[in-house]
Amino acid sequence: MARAIRTAVAAAALLALAAGNAGAISLQQAYEAALKNDPQYRMHYYEKESAQENEILGRSNLLPQVSASYSANRNVADLNQYSSQYNMWFPSHPRYISRSSAIQVRQPILNLDGIVRYRQGKVQAKQGAQQFEADTNDVILRVVGAYADALFAEDQVELARVQRDMYQEQMKVNARLFEKGEGTKTDMLETKARFDLAEAQLVETQDNAQAMRDTLAGVIGMEPGTLDKLGTNFHFQPLKPASMDEWRNIALAHNPQLLSARLGVENARLEIQRNKAGHAPRVDFIAAYSKDDSASLQTYQQNSVNRTIGVQVNIPIYQGGAISAQTRQAADNWNRAQSDLDNRTNQVLVELRKAYDLVQNSVAKVTALEKAVASGKELMVATEQSIKGGVRINLDLLNAQQQLYSSQRDLAQARYSYLLGLLRLRAAAGTLGDSDVREVAAYFR
Repeated sequence: MARAIRTAVAAAALLALAAGNAGAISLQQAYEAALKNDPQYRMHYYEKESAQENEILGRSNLLPQVSASYSANRNVADLNQYSSQYNMWFPSHPRYISRSSAIQVRQPILNLDGIVRYRQGKVQAKQGAQQFEADTNDVILRVVGAYADALFAEDQVELARVQRDMYQEQMKVNARLFEKGEGTKTDMLETKARFDLAEAQLVETQDNAQAMRDTLAGVIGMEPGTLDKLGTNFHFQPLKPASMDEWRNIALAHNPQLLSARLGVENARLEIQRNKAGHAPRVDFIAAYSKDDSASLQTYQQNSVNRTIGVQVNIPIYQGGAISAQTRQAADNWNRAQSDLDNRTNQVLVELRKAYDLVQNSVAKVTALEKAVASGKELMVATEQSIKGGVRINLDLLNAQQQLYSSQRDLAQARYSYLLGLLRLRAAAGTLGDSDVREVAAYFR
């Protein structure tokens, strides 16, 4: 159901996007496009669909198995028949068609192996669903991360362009000073070297910005066009719950990766039982109906119908030690699954702590950078007034502009980090969902 809703929402969003401005895409639209186009998401979806069939496969070991067969053969035989009347053998060469048909029903009565396989099938289906939930969370983080990286790369381009323009203006100032005899050739060469370096850095940032856009396009399966910028409505959300211990308890109970790993441990435990069941007898109820028409030379020109019903018992006695070896191997795999669960738990808790600290510390960092941006804007205004009064020159304005752009870039990065940290915190806790994407997308305009 959740998949159907996501697909419908994605399709509607893409139609709206195509009908509107095809050259721009919001964060929400990017996420919905990724649900439809991202190859990794499609791969994980079909993995989940494949895992769901394990429950049916496991159940099939406990349900009746019906088989039917039919054969028809043309026969050319050499037959010697003894006649007591004439006390001699008479040869014949009959040519005939033999037919045989049968239908059989087998219903397990006692099948320990089948019972365990059925339990494993249910566990594997649940494990696939949990893993798909974790993969869906990964799509959210990749889309938002790629979107933020593309925006930050654009900010880097703007800053590099300001730096380039600053050195270009400095070159003009040096040229005027040199003409008046107040400057030196060394000053001009030094500024020219810095200008060339800034030009190269601008090209590098432009290449990086294009690479970030290509990464985003690969995730969402389409050209992103114009990206929404962070709006002026940025605000911090109250962290609920507030304590790290509460987040830790939520993660241990709901993180889909941990739930998948626990199901993997349970599946490994059932595998031990399944291999042990190789020592147990199997009892089946069998009913069969068969019809033969000259099925063999001994029944030539004879028709027969046979109906059977009964119980079949198979008792394994010795298989070269294979069952014991497979059981020990399954026990080793169970220990490995336990260790994998412990490793994943440690990784999740580390990621949870990092995200929690990032969200907590971002408040002070963003607040400080907001003050720096405000100061930078005031400096810009003051510098413009000083230029009009003849106290400052355009180079001073470019320096102030560079300082402002640097502060704005750092502020945007800090805000991106806060939003990503918030999503990573919820992902590690196992509470991340589509509503969280809409919540973060509201920050962009």
